[in-house]
Amino acid sequence: MLHAANIKTGRFTSPHLIDRWDCITIEEKTIDESRFRKAEDAVRVRNSVGEIRASEFELLTATAFELFTREKVQVGVIEVGMGGRYDATNIIQHPLVTVITKIGKDHQSLLGTTIEEIASHKAGIIKPGAACIVDASNPESVLQLLDSTAREVGAKSFRRIPSECNQESTDLQKYSAKDDLEPHQRINLGLAYWAALIAARRMASAVSSRALLEATRTSIWPGRLQTLDTKALTGRREPVVLDGAHNPQSAEVLGLYVRKRVRIDGGPVTWIIAVSVGKDLQGLLSHLFQSPDNIVAVEFGPVDGMPWVLPVNADSILEVARNLGVEGILDNSGKDVLRSLQFAAKVSTGNPIVICGSLYLVSDILRLLRDIG
Repeated sequence: MLHAANIKTGRFTSPHLIDRWDCITIEEKTIDESRFRKAEDAVRVRNSVGEIRASEFELLTATAFELFTREKVQVGVIEVGMGGRYDATNIIQHPLVTVITKIGKDHQSLLGTTIEEIASHKAGIIKPGAACIVDASNPESVLQLLDSTAREVGAKSFRRIPSECNQESTDLQKYSAKDDLEPHQRINLGLAYWAALIAARRMASAVSSRALLEATRTSIWPGRLQTLDTKALTGRREPVVLDGAHNPQSAEVLGLYVRKRVRIDGGPVTWIIAVSVGKDLQGLLSHLFQSPDNIVAVEFGPVDGMPWVLPVNADSILEVARNLGVEGILDNSGKDVLRSLQFAAKVSTGNPIVICGSLYLVSDILRLLRDIG
């Protein structure tokens, strides 16, 4: 949307999907490896000379900001790594706008066990003088906490999405009605739209709200309800759904989507699943599996730059599946992601296949497809 407003835009998201540098884009294009390495080297030199002892994520965040500076980016779209208050990205003190999406229980060992404790970390990105927009589907206790924080720090405004009617929100409603979007997609579109509109106005752009909305028609977000053609790897003709759902909240949304749009007449779905250590396996998988389903459990490979991220043993996934009453085929593909795809294609017999459970599994799948050409 900001690109459509003729604003030079950079984006930093995490984790990366295929290569470590693909988490940084400028003007809708992934930064190339050469420029990334040069900026990273400069950051690492400063870290060493200054004896800063920054973490790997802090170094990556600094590299993104270094590239934004070198490329003269006007607006950066920055995704928090974890939490908010103590995240490396929260070094930004004067954002144009802050956005808080639907908050779920994740990283409880670091952020707290209740949704309110986690929300207090998220609230740390709210800044004086900056507009704040939030997902109105959050629990009322969370919304009140965020509203209270916005008032305390002196945020410029606090808006819940969906919001009150005005011309801009009317344009959004009309646009949303044209597309067959799920409820969470409508809210996420609204959050992105209002953030872009506020930023564009702060940057003195004359772009219209309708032009911003039209720009979303060509947007692609890999690993989020993405449809894949795996024929080159598996021989399967039918498309496969790839989604990065990795906690109970996102799994619930994915489960509803699969039941409504993917599962055929209550028949089986074949799931390819990998999960990171520390996740709520029972809470995540209970939203996905049904009795007739097939489960292919796999373990994603090493994550570049994040050696501490490890997969749950595939047997643990299958044990939960049994406890949930799954009666289909249960397969342990170990660390062989390609085998998991090929086995799933074989046992699914043309029925739906859904890959999910971890963004790191998404990475492995997309890498396999890229490498085969």
